[in-house]
This record gives sequence, structure tokens and C-alpha cells, in this order.
Amino acid sequence: MADQATWFDQVVFSGGGTRCLWQGGFMDVLKQEIPITPERITGVSGGALTCCGFITSRGPEIRDLMMEIFAAHDRNVPLHEPFDEVDGHSPHQRMYHDVVSRAVGDPQAARQIADGVSVQILLGRPPKDGWAKLSGAMMTMIYEADTVIRSNPHLAWAEMSGMGSDLVDANVAARDGKLVDLVCAAATIPPAFEPPLWDGRPAIDAGMIDQAPLPRPDRGRTLILLTKEFRDIPQHDDRIYVMPSREVAADKIDFTDPDKLALTWEQGEEDARRLLADGTLIRN
Repeated sequence: MADQATWFDQVVFSGGGTRCLWQGGFMDVLKQEIPITPERITGVSGGALTCCGFITSRGPEIRDLMMEIFAAHDRNVPLHEPFDEVDGHSPHQRMYHDVVSRAVGDPQAARQIADGVSVQILLGRPPKDGWAKLSGAMMTMIYEADTVIRSNPHLAWAEMSGMGSDLVDANVAARDGKLVDLVCAAATIPPAFEPPLWDGRPAIDAGMIDQAPLPRPDRGRTLILLTKEFRDIPQHDDRIYVMPSREVAADKIDFTDPDKLALTWEQGEEDARRLLADGTLIRN
């Protein structure tokens, strides 16, 4: 168990694309108001970047970078249309890589993460390596059905359909100069993104397997930051699942509207203040 001055021993950053800016605003307020120095952090999908922003105190910079880059992009390409691909990468994938590399691609950020708190990032593995994009796209559809019907952050159907996952040590990745590659791989949504290779195998967004991946080892009081509402939230004495108070303005892979990003961040700030005031986050 972490020191009693620390309210949470573990923090989990869920996925959700641009909705993850809600987490950024939430944590930006939280760390100013309560002791929050967890021993272990996990991130999945877009939450991988948010957790890096939290560790490096660059959350606001990530928000501003996204707003700057997205302001120059005036159209989202629907998933069923051919992409304006360059080297197999869609505009969405190139923009996201630009954000990540500018936000946490420098030596200082790598050192902070390499030498800091234990960070683990969940990567997904498509059922068929040779058909990574197609089989990954099938998992996306299965994931969408799972979230609607079961509505539990710990998903089941994609794994039952053959999708795998690996919990990757981000501290080691940062030391090896692979942090940007890992964070980008974590947010690979087929078919919008081309699955990159990680350790010789295609990687895809693991949010389709678990929106709240717990660290290893898993012990202590855990704050789990979701980015949308789930109806079936597990009951566990040592876990607090936090969701936005209402649907956030940002829409997962809408890379065109910087104003919605700002509103989503602000809602995260508001929700953090509300939960601090009503005692939801008080350590028992």
C-alpha cells in the first residue's frame, strides 16, 4: 500500500480518443487539490497519451497541441471511405503521431517516464496477423456491440472472438527510445489507422478488450478514469470508477473541432471539482 498521504495507489486511464481530454482536465485539477502520487499507472488507447501528460505535467500542452493541429483539418474521413494515405497512414494517424511526437517525443519527457512511477500500456493484438487491418476492423464492430449491450468497462466479446493483448512496460519503452511508437500503437483504431508492428507483431487499440486495464501487480486503492458512461460498473471496495457527468463535447476521432476539445477539458475540470466537493474521492 502506498503512503497514507497518497489518496490513490493506482490510476487507470481509459480510452476514448479525443474524449480523453476530459481525463486531462480532471487530473489537472485533482493533482492541485489532493496528494496523488500513485505507485502504478495504466493507460489504454488515447488514455496512454493522457497518462504521459499527467506524469510529465504536460496535459495542457497536449490539449493545446491538439487544438492547434486539428484547427488546420476541416474534414473527417468516414471509416468506410478510402483514405488519403501516405505510406499506408491515414490523415488521422499522421496527425495523432504529430501530436504525440511533439508532446512527449523529447529526451526530457522520456527521462521523466523512464525514471518515474511504474507505467504500463495495454496493446491489442488482432486475431489474424496477416489480416491485421481487416480482422482489427471486425474487432471494432464487436467492441461497439459489447459496449452497447453489456455496457461494462471490462469488455469480453473481442477477446472471446480471438483478440489478444499485451501489457507493455512503458518505462522500458521510454528508456529504449520507443515511447512515441508505443503511445501511437496503443491508439491504433482499425480501419482508420494502419496497425504498426510492436515486438514483431501488429498492434491495435486494446480499448476493444478492456477500457479499464488494471496494472500488474494490482493492489491498493485505484482511481479509474472512464471517458463515457457505462451502465454496469463493477462494485469493488478498492476501486473508484469515475465517469463524465454528461456526454463530453469531443467525439472520439473527430479531428476537426478544437473548440470541442477545450469544452471537454473544461468539463473534466468541473467534474473533478464537483467530486472533490461532494466527498466521492475522499480516502476512507
